Amino acid sequence: MTTPALFTPFTLKDVTLRNRIAVPPMCQYSAIDGFTNDWHLSHYAGLARGGAGLVIVEATAVSPEGRITPGCTGLWNDEQAVGMARIAEAIKAGGAVPGIQIAHAGRKASANRPWEGDDHIPEGDDRSWKTLSPSAKPFGAHLSKMPEAMTHDDIARVQADFVAAAKRALDAGFQWLELHFAHGYLAQSFFSVHGNARTDEYGNDAIGRGRFLLETLAAVREVWPQNLPLTARFGVIEYDGNDEQTLKESIELVRAMREGGLDMLNVSVGFSTPDAKIPWGSAFLAPIAERVHREAGLPVASSWGIDDPVVANRVVEEGQMDLVMVGRAMLSNPHWPYQTAMKLGVERPSWVLPAPYAHWLERYRVQSA
Repeated sequence: MTTPALFTPFTLKDVTLRNRIAVPPMCQYSAIDGFTNDWHLSHYAGLARGGAGLVIVEATAVSPEGRITPGCTGLWNDEQAVGMARIAEAIKAGGAVPGIQIAHAGRKASANRPWEGDDHIPEGDDRSWKTLSPSAKPFGAHLSKMPEAMTHDDIARVQADFVAAAKRALDAGFQWLELHFAHGYLAQSFFSVHGNARTDEYGNDAIGRGRFLLETLAAVREVWPQNLPLTARFGVIEYDGNDEQTLKESIELVRAMREGGLDMLNVSVGFSTPDAKIPWGSAFLAPIAERVHREAGLPVASSWGIDDPVVANRVVEEGQMDLVMVGRAMLSNPHWPYQTAMKLGVERPSWVLPAPYAHWLERYRVQSA
């Protein structure tokens, strides 16, 4: 039997994934002062043991003000990197490639954890901090805090923070780096007309709005090894009524990022306005990802609604995505890859599991057949 496309290896630079299933960054909001703990270690080790080819650690702030919430992980000092090294090693031990996403939340920072309100922490609360954005424009809705417009010094400092975090990620043993350029956070806000009203070289038109992203990518590319994947998650569409224009501008920027050394794009939604009308559905971004791949000339991955094994295999088989990012389905069942392999008819699907699980599950499967 031919191996399903989802379970074929994928190689990018000098890194080979055992299959096309990746776990995207999913915030746990369980850190203290940016430090990981036993929750993170067991969480990521379990996801790796479940059989995914790539496990990307959650959005990790490059500076204290870059956290989404007080519970977000960080890489702004060397002490935090020690805990991250344990996680990278645990992911490797589980058979997956360890990746990490580094991020700055911009105007969406200083928020309560989702289960504690998912809104901005009130001014005057000891847990609150000032937020930064390309322009003094709040996101709105539940995140209504007015951010400070960034100066050129602020921009240079944040870019240096990205570089420092990338170095720490490398030293900690991560082999796959993702820059968070999506979801209404700082970089996305620079590119989005919903967040950027600047009239200097970081605003005005699509070229200006994309400058922060390209400069940050170039700075990180200088310190991240050429033989290891440097990727980005970027919202190429907003679903705000100007989708075609946004897509065209986004694809042009992705081409520039490819020329600047980007190796792969994780295609997502901008989430830059609370008024977006997102057409939620099964693999709804697959056609968008395919277009980005075709027009920008980069390998692509994507997520959102890819939890059905047949759909996950189809989008890879048909060339819409090189990798599928499976998030909530993996939280619900970390052994989703094993069950997917069985559903797709993979012979001896237990190979996706560690031996202590595989032996007994394979034995049970044979006995139950």
